[in-house]
Amino acid sequence: MADGNITKDILYDAVAPDDFEAMLELDRYGARSTAFDKIISATHDHFWDPLDPKYIDFSAPWDMEHEALLPDDQVMSLQVPYVREHLERTGQKVKFINEMSLWNFSSILHGEQGALNLSASLCHVLKDQGAQEYAANQTREEARHVTAFARYIKARWGRPRPCGATLQALLVDIIHAPEVYKKIIGMQMLVEGLAMGAFATGYQTNRDPLARKLFQLVMTDEAFHHKFGKIWADRTIPKMTQDERDTVEDWAAHCFQSLLFNLGSPVQQAQVYRDFGLDPEKVIEGIREFIQNDDARRERLKSQTNIFRVLIKTLHNAGLITARTRGFYATYVDMDELKAEGEKMVGDDIAEAGIAYLQEINFKDRARPVSIAAE
Repeated sequence: MADGNITKDILYDAVAPDDFEAMLELDRYGARSTAFDKIISATHDHFWDPLDPKYIDFSAPWDMEHEALLPDDQVMSLQVPYVREHLERTGQKVKFINEMSLWNFSSILHGEQGALNLSASLCHVLKDQGAQEYAANQTREEARHVTAFARYIKARWGRPRPCGATLQALLVDIIHAPEVYKKIIGMQMLVEGLAMGAFATGYQTNRDPLARKLFQLVMTDEAFHHKFGKIWADRTIPKMTQDERDTVEDWAAHCFQSLLFNLGSPVQQAQVYRDFGLDPEKVIEGIREFIQNDDARRERLKSQTNIFRVLIKTLHNAGLITARTRGFYATYVDMDELKAEGEKMVGDDIAEAGIAYLQEINFKDRARPVSIAAE
């Protein structure tokens, strides 16, 4: 299509969301692609049910009053001496860490709800039957993620926190965007990349075994969702005109920068600081100084599970970072080091181990190997 969708491969041909008549074209039924068949078939290998305790048991206990879910270095506000000293002096550090964890899990929950709605919206616009079936499968999997994270939050805290303004604005933008490229880059690359980084970090650092199991199970699905976006990139980006490439690159960079500086904005958590007897202005100023410290920021971004480093690598592997935008991302990470790592993504090994765990349950007598590289 020669329109804003920037469609270069018939696999991603799209129609208006209200054009159901296009789905009834007879020739369409006989022109189903096979590009996504392996991903669709692999759905059976990583099936899990958040309502069935044989997969994950949400009744597992955790002492929320006395046991911190995260180590100190995983809570940015604790890197501010004013915050850390006050909480240690008043004996509130554990409670504070767990409250910050609730904000993180709530953001994940809202992100999964966005992914559910976006993948459902793709079912309305993607014309190829194979692409449409893939989107329908992803919708089902995102729905179980919403159920699972909602159940975890209910078990540990009772109720989630509101969605942050920046994340909400991004989700609304990509869900309602008429351009298919915005939906695929925005969700399948940026938000899914963000999620994979967050889940890998959570799997490695969260002290709650239930949280770690939840992260791993969700990652068995998300690794395949990311693959859908990678197929789009491989088939689309090399065929773009320079103007189209610039448009896509600039939009991806804009989204990245917005997430980097606003996703965990302390302004949104001002009331939490007040509840703990902290002056929000002092906390916000301390966090701002920490973030603006280039050495501190780059040190944090060195971690292979840092969510923003994962985002940059996702965009790099997809071909969405070129010489004209490389310098922008080089402000945050060593691009040569990133390139040398190859295409293997953080979380791949965690997801593979999770799939093996699920196969033991789902295919006890006929387990077979499956790779998240399926396409």
